[in-house]
This record gives sequence, C-alpha cells and structure tokens, in this order.
Amino acid sequence: MEQLSFQIFDMNVCIRILASVLLGFAVGLEREMANKYAGLRTNILVCVGACVFTILSIYAFPMVSVSGDEFGTRDSARVAAQIVTGIGFIGGGTVLRHGANVFGLTTAATLWAVASIGMACGAGMFGVAIITTILSIIVLVLIGFGERRILPSGVKNITRIKISLSCSNERSNEIYDFILDKYPKLREISKKLSKQENDTTKINAIVDINSNNPMTDTYKVFKKVEGIDSISIQEYSEITLK
Repeated sequence: MEQLSFQIFDMNVCIRILASVLLGFAVGLEREMANKYAGLRTNILVCVGACVFTILSIYAFPMVSVSGDEFGTRDSARVAAQIVTGIGFIGGGTVLRHGANVFGLTTAATLWAVASIGMACGAGMFGVAIITTILSIIVLVLIGFGERRILPSGVKNITRIKISLSCSNERSNEIYDFILDKYPKLREISKKLSKQENDTTKINAIVDINSNNPMTDTYKVFKKVEGIDSISIQEYSEITLK
C-alpha cells in the first residue's frame, strides 16, 4: 500500500477530512432542524474524529516485522475498532429516560452511523460514505415523517399526562363521566370536594395520550367543556424509590 507523506497540506488527507466535515454537516443539519441536542457541531466532530482516527490507524503507525525482513504487517483495525466502542459511550449519554418514555435512541444511532461515515472517509471510500449519508438522511426525514403520519397510533407516540382541574359541584359528575368516556386509557382518576371552597370540586386524572402534541390536544379538548374553573396539564412521571 502506498504510503502517504504526512506533510502539512497533504491533498489526499485534506480531501478525506473535508469530506467528513461536509457529510457530518449534512446529517447534523437534519438533527439540528429536528431540535435535537446532538446537532450540527456534535455530528461534524464525531464524523471528523472518526475520519482522523481511521487515517491514523492506516498510516501513522510503523509496520512490524516478526521475521526481521523488510516486509512487515500493520494492525490497522486496532484503532478503528475502538472508534465503535467510543461512539457507543458517547451515544449512551444522549439516551434519557423520563418516566415510561425513553428519548434519544435515534440520536444515539445517528451518531453511530455518522462515525461509520467518518471512518469510510478516512479509508478513502467516498462512495460508501456518500451513499450512507444519503440513506441516513432519508431514514431520519422520510421514515420519521411516515411514523408520525401513517402510524399515529404507535406505542412511541403514547405520553402519560396528569390532568388536574377545578370545577363547580353542579358539573362535577358530568365532567367526571366525560373523562371516563373520553379517555379509554385512563390510569387513575379521583374526585374530591375542596376544603377551602365548598362550591368547588377537584378532579385529578392520569391518562395515556396517543398524540404528537399531547398537551395542546388535551387542552383543546377541555377548553370546550363548560363548568371548568381552572385546569393544569403536565407530563406524569412515576418515581419509584428503592
């Protein structure tokens, strides 16, 4: 294999690094537009870092000859293999759990794919890198759009929320029955008379909402219900102490 003369402006190396910047930017732009924490800078740096590590693993280490002759071998895969492990560590930091919901798995998988794009650039396999970038963006944009539109009832769209409202005693039974009928995935509901105001009933309910905008959609539903004095809607997270 032809050795690269690692000069300051080695054109071959510069092209590979520049390609990793551009392709990392392309994937990172989608993540940035989707308002994800791992956006432009993160994806670019992951792609560039994987590219440079791959270049170093191929060219920066001397050949080792076991027999003592002029021909030796180089374990180029050793450094490159550690990139996968390192990216797995970074990706794990983007995964968050909030109650029954888990966030960041797609972002973690994106960083893993971006690292592979950078490795392909570092190895000079620009065709593989470009195709992988295009397919990754298609998956993130088109399939993500399809999940939201074509599969709106998917389990991933379920959000558990807590509804707390105050209403008049005269309408309390009607509102209570409305919640029972409206939300078949009702987890918990309670009704009690306020001690401070004898003419007010407080109702608390925990429901699973299958919606892309659970807070807004729930508020719109109760906005049409008469007799409600005040309402609070928030995501519900069960905290278990062990």
